Amino acid sequence: MDRTADNPWLHRIAVLTACTAVFTIVVGTAVTSKQAGMAFPDWPTSDGYGIFAYPWLRSAGDKFLEHGHRLAGILIGITSLVLCASLAWKERRTWVKCLGVAVLLAVIAQGLLGGLRVLRDAEDLALIHGSGGALVFALIVCVAVVTNRDWLGPFSGAQPATVARLRMLAMAASGCVFVQYVLGGFLRHKGMHLHSHLGFAFVTALVLVWLAISVAASGITRLRGLATTLALLTVSQLALGAAAWVTKFGNGDYVAVRGSTLSVTMLSLHVVTGALLLGACVALSVRLARLHWTLKGASRNLIDVRSIEARFPLAGGSR
Repeated sequence: MDRTADNPWLHRIAVLTACTAVFTIVVGTAVTSKQAGMAFPDWPTSDGYGIFAYPWLRSAGDKFLEHGHRLAGILIGITSLVLCASLAWKERRTWVKCLGVAVLLAVIAQGLLGGLRVLRDAEDLALIHGSGGALVFALIVCVAVVTNRDWLGPFSGAQPATVARLRMLAMAASGCVFVQYVLGGFLRHKGMHLHSHLGFAFVTALVLVWLAISVAASGITRLRGLATTLALLTVSQLALGAAAWVTKFGNGDYVAVRGSTLSVTMLSLHVVTGALLLGACVALSVRLARLHWTLKGASRNLIDVRSIEARFPLAGGSR
């Protein structure tokens, strides 16, 4: 039997961890935009100082930004450790405990990857590190979804065929968003795949709009909030993409200034909204997968009951 946890703090800790991941992505994007990833040639120390001994508040520029990113990494490490320990202590579902361990291991791997990027001064590792951050956030979102009190439903208006179709569409949307996120990473880190990123943005937007409309029209009331969130994030992402383009490449009389506060802000918002879109798609996919599994089990049980009644009509009538 799939039982939810009795402690609502598990969900709150998962949400806090997800918020910390978003903050880390924002700071990491600012580091990339300012090309401050190699502000320090050493790791895990910063100019020979320990992570907490470095005079961060007295620093400035690239060093302030990069050390801030390292501190954000420590913060998400702490929150993911607390999440993992809390799930191990209070959560009754073994597979959810395993998700908590996966989150902690993924965060540790991200930290080691970021350190290796510095030690080797490898831009390819920076690209992998940035894309991995979105995947870690999506994994934390999964934990937040399955620890929510309404994980088991009930879901009104759910039809098996509709749920199966929506589940496949949500998974396709998740894949499209992640591919688009990686293409954006190539553009940020290497200046590559500009046209691919622009072209695939329209494909991804169409899939997201299709998904949001389909969920809203499905009659599954508990998923309408996620559908609305998905639609709002999609519109916001398109607008932020246009703003990031203008502040990066200029338009008309506006001359773009590389590394300007406006440019870094627009690009950071664009990246973090992409991560939020991935999180929303993954959350919807997980909820639909759960609903699909529930309806499939209910259908199987109904078939078993009818089979028994067909074999033993007197037993069926006696009920």
